[in-house]
Amino acid sequence: MPDSITRPKTVAVIGAGPVGLAAAAHLLERGLEPVVLEAGTSVGHAVRQWRHVRMFSPWEYNIDKAAERLLAGAGWNRPQPDHYPTGAELVEQYLEPLATRTPLKDRIRTQSLVTAIGRAGFDKVKTKGRDAAPFEIRYQNGKGPEVLRADAVIDTTGTWFSPNPAGANGLPAVGEHEAQDRIAYGMPDVLGRDRARYAGRCVAVLGAGHSAIGTLIDLARLKDEVPTTEIVWLLRGESPEKSFGGGAADQLSARGALGTAFANLVTSGRIQTESGFRVNRIAREGERIVVAAAGCPGRHVAVDELVVSTGFRPDLDFLREIRLSLDPALECPPALAPLIDPNEHSCGSVRPHGARELVQPESGFYFAGMKSYGRAPTFLMMTGYEQVRSIAAEIAGDHESARKVELVLPETGVCNGAPASLASVGTDAASGCCGPVATSGCAAPAPAATAASSCGAPAKPAAQATGCCGPKAQ
Repeated sequence: MPDSITRPKTVAVIGAGPVGLAAAAHLLERGLEPVVLEAGTSVGHAVRQWRHVRMFSPWEYNIDKAAERLLAGAGWNRPQPDHYPTGAELVEQYLEPLATRTPLKDRIRTQSLVTAIGRAGFDKVKTKGRDAAPFEIRYQNGKGPEVLRADAVIDTTGTWFSPNPAGANGLPAVGEHEAQDRIAYGMPDVLGRDRARYAGRCVAVLGAGHSAIGTLIDLARLKDEVPTTEIVWLLRGESPEKSFGGGAADQLSARGALGTAFANLVTSGRIQTESGFRVNRIAREGERIVVAAAGCPGRHVAVDELVVSTGFRPDLDFLREIRLSLDPALECPPALAPLIDPNEHSCGSVRPHGARELVQPESGFYFAGMKSYGRAPTFLMMTGYEQVRSIAAEIAGDHESARKVELVLPETGVCNGAPASLASVGTDAASGCCGPVATSGCAAPAPAATAASSCGAPAKPAAQATGCCGPKAQ
């Protein structure tokens, strides 16, 4: 009997984050041979970048069942189910034990950056016999280029290292690249590792999602310690209250509390708010950078630092030889797109899904985890765990189990609109589109003082800082 029939299938898992390691655990349970390739020096490399961030969901939602069964055999003690872990705790108490104390320890190759994936002996155009050919995964480590052959591939590389740019049109703002030393993406550790960069500075945060909100709240705490720290919130939309979330109605209570705390900061005026601010240009001006908005001439903020928290997108460059079918807007599997469209869905309203929705034209290739969502921000970790359970079953030939997707997700409350208690915090309906515009930013040295408002002046609450062209001149 041919070896290709008798030997277990080898499955390459790209990425050793929570979902990648869960995939390996499920594959191992199915009698398959997982090989995990991780670009970083250790597992959870991306999670370590946000180690200071506390998660919205408690431990009971963050541990995969197959991974837990492996850990139980190694004498692992499960964390308190109702505790909300930080990224650091997720790594130290879960990912590291999973990678070092279970049979997965011999399946993980760190410092292995995947550079290309294709079919052995086939370019993208050739079809006949393609599905029978193994995948060829090329990766780079300290020894040089390496090649792995596999029967299937699960890409769980996430999106953390490919953030969206500042430009409102999805392109980098003009001058964004030249100002990189003053721009951070995602969620910098403003209270810890990056404190010196932001303390006593004027900082603008662009974005309206949870990453932006968390950073703004941390900056407000930094301002309590260093009062000269000034904060400007730049959001593209006209309604700041959309970022306040579901409050008490959110079944993930930590997420609801975050939104409530943020609402209090904004409505009290502790954070200067610039709504309807669609960035199109960034330029240096002395020691500051000037962030300019599209649409209305002259509208800008002058700040010391800019944090861009506008979401993420998948890196598809190393998949040029893989036959992919992606939604044209979200860059996710087409069958998944209507289920996760952020214009229609929040995290808790995404129905469970598995291999059937994630299948690609390239037989045996799957996206899972955050990367499977493309540009949609509605991903929950437990969704990724269910994805890889289903994928592992499909690869193993258990099609019935792969189709049987059962997962109950926590509701997000009214996270696409303001709760009733915040209904009165609205926009200034009288604001015109392009009337006299007041620019804003940090207090400049005395010779530069102009009609522009400054961070040194009392911050305007959200209700006064709205309209197409920002705060009206007084």
